[in-house]
Amino acid sequence: MLFSAPLKNNSKKIMLLGSGELGKEVAIEAQRLGIEVVAVDRYEHAPAHLVSNRSYVINMQDKEAVLEIIRLEKPDYILPEIEAISIDALFIAEEEGFCVIPNAEAVSKTMNRKNIRRFAAEDLGIKTSRYHFVCTYEDMCYAAEDVGFPCVIKPVMSSSGHGQSIAKTPFDLENSWEIAKEARGDASELIVEEFIPFDYEITLLTVRNGKETVFCEPIGHIQKDGDYIYSWQPMEMSKKALKRSKVIAQSITDGLGGRGLFGVELFVKGDEVYFSEVSPRPHDTGMVTLITQSQSEFALHVRAVLGLPLGFTFYGDGASAAFKSTVESHEPVVNVADKLFDTKTFVRVFGKPEAHVGRRMAVVLVFDKVNKALKKAKKLIKKVKDA
Repeated sequence: MLFSAPLKNNSKKIMLLGSGELGKEVAIEAQRLGIEVVAVDRYEHAPAHLVSNRSYVINMQDKEAVLEIIRLEKPDYILPEIEAISIDALFIAEEEGFCVIPNAEAVSKTMNRKNIRRFAAEDLGIKTSRYHFVCTYEDMCYAAEDVGFPCVIKPVMSSSGHGQSIAKTPFDLENSWEIAKEARGDASELIVEEFIPFDYEITLLTVRNGKETVFCEPIGHIQKDGDYIYSWQPMEMSKKALKRSKVIAQSITDGLGGRGLFGVELFVKGDEVYFSEVSPRPHDTGMVTLITQSQSEFALHVRAVLGLPLGFTFYGDGASAAFKSTVESHEPVVNVADKLFDTKTFVRVFGKPEAHVGRRMAVVLVFDKVNKALKKAKKLIKKVKDA
């Protein structure tokens, strides 16, 4: 493959639609290969804006605004990095000859829990929890009674766990309804799904370049309110469960098609594996790969987009812990204790221009045997504070 330089007539160009901390790492990896990067988001000075060749601020759900930027920049590849994007704009861009990663149909399916759940369970026959889609409070109550308690309730379209809750009894339903309706995204329709009493959940990073599919070591994670707080790699699991996980991950990603990295979320109970969700882009739990692999999930995503070989070395075990702000600030400062800067511990501060309570602002990475790494990550994340 021929590599050029940014800002030239013959430059290879990617456009990030969404420029948060994950997009920032994608931009850095693209820059390492001389790829010109255009970062787009809904607010100024988003993390990927800071490391890109050009940046734009638009309403990401405004079809015409998204198309205007695409037509102006004429990127070789369009990488949707968040869910809250005008999907109509992506379909039109694809019709006009632009390359959407992995493709507009895959983005459409995965950004909507209704679409992806039906695609996985009904079209592909993949094992999932029982579920119903509802639009009214009354239907939600009926659905909850049918799938049983506890049950999981969340909007069909939201990001980073916003609007998700577990109703343990019928008395929790009203609160779950309110949580879902206040979510960031489209809360006009909800999914009510059976709670699987799983032993653990994993993210299986699955990478396609059009010629081969490779898997990273499984990533275990702990979520709170649907958003990740800790992740570690590898997750210890039986050979049978891992094999089944790979079969499901390949089935869903083959079904979606296209190139790039997919974060396939799975529930595991014993040797049984259930499909949960999939993101057609780097996954937040996969930030641990910044220290565990020779090619992080972000580097693999860029390689896959470009159709490059996907080989990498797994360096060894590690864990990550997310730091979330506890304050509201227009001039945020992340206070990191000196002891976090040692030979096996790393910190990545995202540089977000504003802090909000619960907003992810940094991540701590620890390189060590899984149990030690996770224990240390949980301890050290307490040494990161809002100034």
